[in-house]
Amino acid sequence: MRNVPVSEVDHIDRPVLAIGTDYPPGFLLARHRHRRAQFLYGATGVMRVVTDDGAWTVPPQRAVLVPAGTDHEVTMEGVSTRSLYVEPSAVPWFPARCQVVEVSALLRELLLAAVDIEPRHERHGRDAALVELLLHELRGLAPLPLDLPLPRHEGLRALCEEFLEAPRVHDPLARWAGRLHVSERTVNRLFRAETGMGFARWRQRACVLRSLPELARGEAVARVASDLGYDSPAAFSAVFARLLGTSPRDYRSAATP
Repeated sequence: MRNVPVSEVDHIDRPVLAIGTDYPPGFLLARHRHRRAQFLYGATGVMRVVTDDGAWTVPPQRAVLVPAGTDHEVTMEGVSTRSLYVEPSAVPWFPARCQVVEVSALLRELLLAAVDIEPRHERHGRDAALVELLLHELRGLAPLPLDLPLPRHEGLRALCEEFLEAPRVHDPLARWAGRLHVSERTVNRLFRAETGMGFARWRQRACVLRSLPELARGEAVARVASDLGYDSPAAFSAVFARLLGTSPRDYRSAATP
């Protein structure tokens, strides 16, 4: 199935529904939820998924697991998706919160084939076997450190969302403390309590994740580093490699069509 809202087919009595959808650049899929668990794969472009407790950046040819019943919104930057909507009973191991994962070459080919099968396929035979293999492959996916926890504290959450619109790696903690009318120590304590990481680490991760769409569009590493406030491309590259295990230049080469 292609470009079909899942709401139109959710009633079909099959454990997995596969749908391919093409989105224009900058498209915002407004806040919504699904009854089924969702495996959301981006064949092209970069996705950003936001829930009440975090944000997940999904590079090209990776996927995000969205648990059933999770309110979320998705920003699509030139994305063509392949989604699996899975009955929760078929994936009891599914994570309780979103998770970005690697997608193997085999799983990628299975996804491409799955969107072309008849949704009311026979319960036995080739299409049913393909679905069973998909479910088997999903269970062994490797998670990626592409999540950014977001606080529930109203004032801090608002500042985080403002920061994410134009992140700067040296944005001072004192500015945040001043906006919240509390001490710097209190801001750091709030970050640890609400996100599980200190302010400096959160700020650094936010900047690296913000760079992924720009790099995927082919932007120069030096320009991306400068826009984020890094003192040099080398400083940015070191942080990027420490988090993602590859250089921004290699990431850009792999992500750019």
